[in-house]
Amino acid sequence: MDEAMWAFGRVSGFISLALFTATVLLGILTRSGRPLIVLPRFSVTLLHRNFALLASVFLGLHVGSLLLDSYAKLNLVDVLVPFLGSYRPFWQGLGTVALDLVLAIVITGLLRHRIGQRTFKAVHWLSYAMWPIALGHAIGNGTDGTGKWFLILAAASVAAVGGAVAWRLSATFLDTSKARQGGMP
Repeated sequence: MDEAMWAFGRVSGFISLALFTATVLLGILTRSGRPLIVLPRFSVTLLHRNFALLASVFLGLHVGSLLLDSYAKLNLVDVLVPFLGSYRPFWQGLGTVALDLVLAIVITGLLRHRIGQRTFKAVHWLSYAMWPIALGHAIGNGTDGTGKWFLILAAASVAAVGGAVAWRLSATFLDTSKARQGGMP
């Protein structure tokens, strides 16, 4: 049973990271106000939200399965307080920081209408920190983190997210409000 939990923990962590990568890319595209190939802008927003939800579910499965795995020996303190774990505390701590950031983003997302758009956006910017921290956790703490196949996928993800962030920060990037006013090329 422990081997099954360990394998499930690894796979769910990988899937969560892949979905969070797609979520970051879709979030940047959503902010641009551009459609995605044949999907209209509102569909891109829905995809972004649904990918984020699915990524969060897989993150919960990742953490939950490792809490139940006797080999991983995680406890709630390890999961919620960074850098206290017994196994590779720095790398495990990065995973805890990423989880804490995801929790902050999810909670403010759920409370978006009560806390206001400004607070929501301020916290949502933490996504740009959460993703590389989670990737660092996967590379440093993951069983497959230094495997050739994983490093190739990680490099491709870094290139995609790095390119999207560079585009997001560029002068040619149009935010949604400008696109709606007819500013799209």
